[in-house]
Amino acid sequence: MMKTYSQKASEVQRDWHVIDASNMVLGRLATQIVTLLRGKHKPTFTPSMDGGDFVVVVNVEKIRVTGRKAEQKMYYRHSGYPGGLREIPYKMMKAKHPDRILRLAVKRMMPKGRLGRQQLTKLRIYAGPEHPHAAQQPRRYQPRVRG
Repeated sequence: MMKTYSQKASEVQRDWHVIDASNMVLGRLATQIVTLLRGKHKPTFTPSMDGGDFVVVVNVEKIRVTGRKAEQKMYYRHSGYPGGLREIPYKMMKAKHPDRILRLAVKRMMPKGRLGRQQLTKLRIYAGPEHPHAAQQPRRYQPRVRG
């Protein structure tokens, strides 16, 4: 009988991946990033542990959405006060904070709770082509994204 393998914190091997988001579809890219952050691409995946890799995403301002989402998509947040619902259209969010679009998409796909928040800290997003993580020797990652 074979025992189920559970990874220990001391055995975690973290890699760094750089993803160029130019002309990629938002949701399809986000699912690939979540897989890397959680470590589901590794044979040592353990659901209750943070065994994922670091992900650096560049050129987020060149990300795209399909259909009429560019005109219709809205982002909502609430201040907590009565009548405190704020809505921001996708176009305004992309103009002011292009990094938040991808961060929100990834965050909402992550597990809710302490572990999900911990795994999300390994995501680094940059609007332009530059990033300050050259010392970590990140490898280029080509997501299997269609569209």
